[in-house]
Amino acid sequence: MKLIDISQPLGPGTAVWPGDRPVSLEWTMRRRDGDSVNVAALSLSVHAGTHVDGSLHVDDDGVAAGSLPLSAFVGPAVVVDARGRAALDADTLDGVDLAGAPRVLLRTRAASDATTFPQRFAALTPALARRLVALGVPLVGTDAPSVDPVDSTSLDVHRILAAGGVVNVENLVLDDVVPGRYTFIGLPLRLVDADSAPLRAVLVAEREDETITAG
Repeated sequence: MKLIDISQPLGPGTAVWPGDRPVSLEWTMRRRDGDSVNVAALSLSVHAGTHVDGSLHVDDDGVAAGSLPLSAFVGPAVVVDARGRAALDADTLDGVDLAGAPRVLLRTRAASDATTFPQRFAALTPALARRLVALGVPLVGTDAPSVDPVDSTSLDVHRILAAGGVVNVENLVLDDVVPGRYTFIGLPLRLVDADSAPLRAVLVAEREDETITAG
């Protein structure tokens, strides 16, 4: 069994959505200063790094991220290589084995850089969102900062997925993952009344040859 970490590292250098609160980590107690322990304090947007959106993100009456069903975050997943597409339309899933309606993870970029917000990225189209809902997948993830286009204000894809019961995870790191089937594990923080929540996401590969090494 091989565990593959597919979550972004979080720290002061982590890029956030333009205008959002940056990640800040500072020490409130240090042993070197005479304290008995080291204690760090963290300040960040709930959208920093790898995170899940609750429907509260786009709906004032929606579900907070900490109240989403945990069953969506553990189980079979398929990694789809969608690099080279300007947008992820319904045909992105053509030819992909979706037996058992697994979680769908979309690799859209050649390489991820957690320290730089991408100027362009491939977002899902409403047609693909509707196809995912129709397939009954519990979760869709992307290595992009959003499932919607960067300039979207209506956030149609977020709304379609939320209404259809599909959880969406953003800012995954899929650089070193061979397309195929895995087990996904990525539990969000149990935040109260927050629209989104960071999560530590991993894939479980049953064979060593299901992974590749960067470089």
